Amino acid sequence: MRRIVCIATCSNPIEGVKTGFRDWKHKKTLKDYVDLFDSSHNHAFAKCTNLMNQKQSISYVISSQSSSQQQSYRTRLNAVLDCTRLLLMQGLSFRGHDELKESLNRGNLIKLLNWYAVRCKEIKEVLFSNAPENDQMTSPTIQKDLVNCCAVKTTRAIINEIGDSLFSILVDEARDNSVKEQMAVVLRFVDKSGRVKEHFLGMSHVTNTCAQSLKDAIDAMFSTHGLSIYSLRGQGYDEASDMSCEFNGLKALILRENPHAMYVHYFAHQLQLAIVSVACRNCMVGDFLDILAIIVNLASASYKRVDVLQTSYQANILEKLNTGELTGGSDQFQEMSLARPGNTRKGSHLLTVTRFINMVNAIIDVRENISEDVVHSDQKSSALRQMNNMQDFEFVFSLHFMFEILVITDDLSQALQKKDRDIQNAMRLLNLCKYALQNLRENGWDTLFSRVFEFCVDRHILVPNMEDIIVVKGRPRRVA
Repeated sequence: MRRIVCIATCSNPIEGVKTGFRDWKHKKTLKDYVDLFDSSHNHAFAKCTNLMNQKQSISYVISSQSSSQQQSYRTRLNAVLDCTRLLLMQGLSFRGHDELKESLNRGNLIKLLNWYAVRCKEIKEVLFSNAPENDQMTSPTIQKDLVNCCAVKTTRAIINEIGDSLFSILVDEARDNSVKEQMAVVLRFVDKSGRVKEHFLGMSHVTNTCAQSLKDAIDAMFSTHGLSIYSLRGQGYDEASDMSCEFNGLKALILRENPHAMYVHYFAHQLQLAIVSVACRNCMVGDFLDILAIIVNLASASYKRVDVLQTSYQANILEKLNTGELTGGSDQFQEMSLARPGNTRKGSHLLTVTRFINMVNAIIDVRENISEDVVHSDQKSSALRQMNNMQDFEFVFSLHFMFEILVITDDLSQALQKKDRDIQNAMRLLNLCKYALQNLRENGWDTLFSRVFEFCVDRHILVPNMEDIIVVKGRPRRVA
């Protein structure tokens, strides 16, 4: 320090470097080395003072700027994270088809951030044009990272809530839109308050749906989240062979490793599969279900047909309301469309049959649209032939017959899906369903036939004489 001062205080800096100032007992003589205001000494002294002042140092300036940037980054991050959590809770998409600045709809996340910035000045100062180009925090990669962080945080909270408790798993697999097999796993456990909870653990892509692949995927998921298969006390799947097979299914593989993991099949799903399987074994009902699916697909094949279908349905409802045949009420006669049946969707066949009965007049009107919509003659004749099948008595009878059956079984299916049902209550409901089906078989014929007869008369469908002798096709005409 003395060397610095002696150099700075000498009127001749070179001489100060050579000789320096040595007379420190008489410090007043230092003033003799001070020249004018802009002398080398004054400049050096000012620099030395600034050097000793921490607020003037380079590190302090850098630190101050870094602290300001960190605060802006935190504010921006919290704003984007708040919007991310809102979109996740509502199950909304993040990005749009076009997120350029000129786009009128840039996606939910950016639109929500714009809404946030307009109403909060603090947020506006750190977003978009006020943020660095490399720190906008709106890129698809950042969005995926934030979503993944939220998923990890949520899953960790679920795992912490389970702790060392016992739990069960519910597993199902299906194909996504990219035709990839995805396996979903749900945890079922009892919390500290004694309440039964079900939480989605995760989804895993499986290369195939064989039992061993599903078992490996479950083991990998358990290992990732720190779960032990020996804490498993229950497993629930549908009745697919790769899931519940007695010898090589997923159930058997887990039971070999943990014999305490009891298997409970999915009652509602099993009931749906049983009904569809038994119905299809009957030729008349099987043909009816095939024709029904074809007609529904034909009537909903284009937007033009759907518009005609809904317009005709609304006109038919208004006509019946004006004539007093129907009475209006709250939430009645809402706009609807035909529903396609699916063997694995609970209640889908009942929904299809119910809407078909309600919209049958509108479906008949769609036939005229098919003549104009279909170009090729062979396709037109095939479509019209399938549509004409719906005006056959056998089809109408099967339609109402399956409606009666599905209404009874759907009540049981809905009851089995409630969380408060136990095995004893489920068996009691099953017996009630069997009793209702038996009563329909023994005492429901007259009511069913009168309903079919009225339906056919209203739509000018020929009703055969039930006293006539019906000859089965393929057999000789013999009268006993």
